[in-house]
This record gives sequence, structure tokens and C-alpha cells, in this order.
Amino acid sequence: MEASEHEVAGRKLACPFCDHNRFWTRRTLMNTRGATFFNLDWANREAHNYICEQCGYVLWFMPGYGQT
Repeated sequence: MEASEHEVAGRKLACPFCDHNRFWTRRTLMNTRGATFFNLDWANREAHNYICEQCGYVLWFMPGYGQT
């Protein structure tokens, strides 16, 4: 997997820590106590993550928030 530039809500991403502009992407489940209690973690919503290639800082965005 190769890091690349991304836009969210029409704006180019830049790391708020090191100002780098290339990120790896992944999706992460947003676990809740209720779903975990009933063993329904698979039903939780996902967040989109962008991981800075240079320093590893992780940015989180809820689905539907302008990902391109």
C-alpha cells in the first residue's frame, strides 16, 4: 500500500503535527458499550482514518463527511 494525497470536504489534507501531505488510509469500527455488551461490534459505524506517512498521526472522519 502506498501513501498518497487526499481531500476531505474539498480541502487537501495536511498533517496538523508535521504538515506532511501524504497519508495511508484505513477504516476503523467505532465501538460502543451497548453493541459490545451484546456481541454486536460488527454493527457499529466505521470511521475513515488517514495516517500520516511521515509521523504516523491519525486523522479520524465520520463516513459521509466529504471523503473523496
